[in-house]
Amino acid sequence: MTRTLLLGARVLDPGGAADAAEAVEISADRISFVGTAAQARERLRGGDGDVLVLDLDGAVVTPAFVDAHVHATATGLLVDGVDLTGCPSPGALLDAVAGRAAARPGALVWGHGWQDQHWSEPLPSRAELDRAAGGSPVYLSRVDVHSALVSSALLDRAPGAAGAAGWSDGPLSAEAHHHARRAALAAVESTGRAAAQAAFLAAAAARGVAVVHECAGPDISSVDDLAELLRQPGPEVVAYWGEAVATAEQARELLAATGARGLAGDLFVDGSIGSRTAALRAPYADADGGTGTRYLDADAVGAHVAACTVAGVQAGFHVIGDAATDALLAGLDVAAALTSTDAVRAAVHRVEHLEMVEPAQAARLAELGVVASVQPAFDACWGGPTGMYADRLGAGRAAGMNPFAALRDAGVVLALGSDTPVTPLDPWAGVHAAVHHRTAGSGLRWHEAVAAHTAGGYRAAGDRSALAGRLAPGAPASYAVWDGPAFEDGPAFRYPARCLRTAHRGVVLHDALPGVGAFAP
Repeated sequence: MTRTLLLGARVLDPGGAADAAEAVEISADRISFVGTAAQARERLRGGDGDVLVLDLDGAVVTPAFVDAHVHATATGLLVDGVDLTGCPSPGALLDAVAGRAAARPGALVWGHGWQDQHWSEPLPSRAELDRAAGGSPVYLSRVDVHSALVSSALLDRAPGAAGAAGWSDGPLSAEAHHHARRAALAAVESTGRAAAQAAFLAAAAARGVAVVHECAGPDISSVDDLAELLRQPGPEVVAYWGEAVATAEQARELLAATGARGLAGDLFVDGSIGSRTAALRAPYADADGGTGTRYLDADAVGAHVAACTVAGVQAGFHVIGDAATDALLAGLDVAAALTSTDAVRAAVHRVEHLEMVEPAQAARLAELGVVASVQPAFDACWGGPTGMYADRLGAGRAAGMNPFAALRDAGVVLALGSDTPVTPLDPWAGVHAAVHHRTAGSGLRWHEAVAAHTAGGYRAAGDRSALAGRLAPGAPASYAVWDGPAFEDGPAFRYPARCLRTAHRGVVLHDALPGVGAFAP
């Protein structure tokens, strides 16, 4: 059996490997050795069989990252779609639509990423969008994917949208948006969908990501979309399906029908702050009395968690606003009463986003073993005293959002993700945002952030192995090699620049290492 030795590295194992480690040896799909260069050379002299030695010349080796919340197809579609990130005005948005529609008359115009809080002009009306589209179906999701601008040609394919909750002449939200999104995804041909998924997975591997948690569901994608994604080679896809059940039998049947790991992810309790659909206790600061949208109440949450607990299935929810957090906690208490606290804890349920949570609630989540799948880039993009959260909520409420340190201190296991395409799939940017939180005292230490983006992702998927996401003997050989500056602890901590290799369980997913190394007896 040929072994691979990564030599001359700076090995970063946030789970506790010695700082002096300079070498990692891989045998088949496991790590067989981590230690100093001198120890590695001694193993070469005394070992049997061939060893492929890769001299990394000071490159950094980390566990491969896990992105605990992604939407693969929607992200991949932007490779050939209309990227509206940073779009400066409604006029620029309409120009982008007109250009794409003219180039491909009648084809679906898929776009994403617009934000309107700093636009001085009103959002385009449907009539304006129709004129720009020239009869083509158009779906343009807001950056948070909880509302979208759509053309009349697309709505012709989504008759249930008209008059549903969230219907308007401008952006659609809530149930009206769900109808329109399903119609838009149905208009994507299977070859285009497969190409989008392949592009996404290749991009993930090139960024040091070996595992992604796909948050699918009837309101965000489709069973066919998820099935196609699970057939794709590349990084491991841990699938979640966001649909509520009331009995254990329903939970088992739905899991079998979808191929999902759990009934979790984007099972919406509420919406988003940016689209003013996150469920709040008090009204939005920049709207007339609105408190958002509530999709599930405490009884529905409790019934779902109890059913999944009895079935041995992971449950979970999308929760952002403080009223939604209240519903989640009340529902968990209902489920614990129907089953038991020990049974709920053993199931390792999860919650996505959890942006507004109080210390007592965090303590209860920890007691129940609930993992928090959080997105630090949300704070980087929209936090701070002048950010979108402050606009929507006021500075006081905004400052308390995404309290990663408080969740850590309460004992809640954290897993980091991007929610791509909401924010880019970029694990080091996520680590940086978690460390440099816009609210003083709410961030993590750098090794905690790296651990949450590696080992935490496995914990979020129910893997309790002490070696998952580690660089230690016996751990799965899931690692990434980085070309970049040496790591320095403390406020000046610097992050690597480029991924040179990504491997998962011994299989190389991405490789840009110069040369092929040398064999040693």
